[in-house]
Amino acid sequence: MTLILAEPFKSLWAGKDAFAEVEALQGQVYRELEGRRTLRTEVAGRGYFVKIHRGVGWGEIAKNLLSAKLPVLGAAQEWIAVQRLHEAGVPTMTAVAYGSRGANPARQHSFIITEELAPTESLEDFSLDWLQHPPAPMLKRALIAEVAKMTGTLHRAGINHRDCYICHFLLHTDRPVTAGDFKLSLIDLHRAQSRRAVPRRWRNKDLAGLYFSALNIGLTQRDKLRFLKGYFAAMHEPQSQSAPPLRQILRDEAPLLAWLQGKANKLQARYARKYAPGASDE
Repeated sequence: MTLILAEPFKSLWAGKDAFAEVEALQGQVYRELEGRRTLRTEVAGRGYFVKIHRGVGWGEIAKNLLSAKLPVLGAAQEWIAVQRLHEAGVPTMTAVAYGSRGANPARQHSFIITEELAPTESLEDFSLDWLQHPPAPMLKRALIAEVAKMTGTLHRAGINHRDCYICHFLLHTDRPVTAGDFKLSLIDLHRAQSRRAVPRRWRNKDLAGLYFSALNIGLTQRDKLRFLKGYFAAMHEPQSQSAPPLRQILRDEAPLLAWLQGKANKLQARYARKYAPGASDE
């Protein structure tokens, strides 16, 4: 069994069964599945997000593996990813409690509790009307640069997200958001994988998720090139390693970029057909 508690849970659950206590927490439930529960709770006036994993069973594990998917077996993946992101300097959640018991991966009982990041707005919501009301160019460039830096640093630290969409980048709104003063935090790491180095396949899946989630916010070709330059610069930090010039990036990553554009064209064509005047809702 593994149990790591920081305040307020260290004092609150002293001498108690933490696994029973976490199951008794009440609040707004965001997800309720047979093997996983996610809720927001409040303790001493502060908000926390709680993810409880109760094991998915061998049948679900086998189904995932047969469909070439990696099952999420517990809270350990998120706990490890959060710690490694802090070490790498990528703004993310702060975990205040983690527990895991049971050797059987299909029946393991685990949980993680993180401090709520508030007030925040997802980058998806923040950019929702950019097509109709474009943001200030300097702000857009600054946000692109920060997402590129965070993603590149994430991958350089040996972590791939597996749900790398702009909705999982939270923009802190406790102060006015300007090009020179804003903060983004990366969340929802329960599927994240941690290794010494991210395989190219999983790197590309994260980049594809980001690209497709930003298709309809009005990014220009120059914006995409800015992202690539910033991403690969972050991938090659520290500064002792020189980042490749943009021309080399475009040459070396030509297959990936062609695949992304082809997939994007198909998605946009499908979207246009679905929402064209007179299109059927069926």
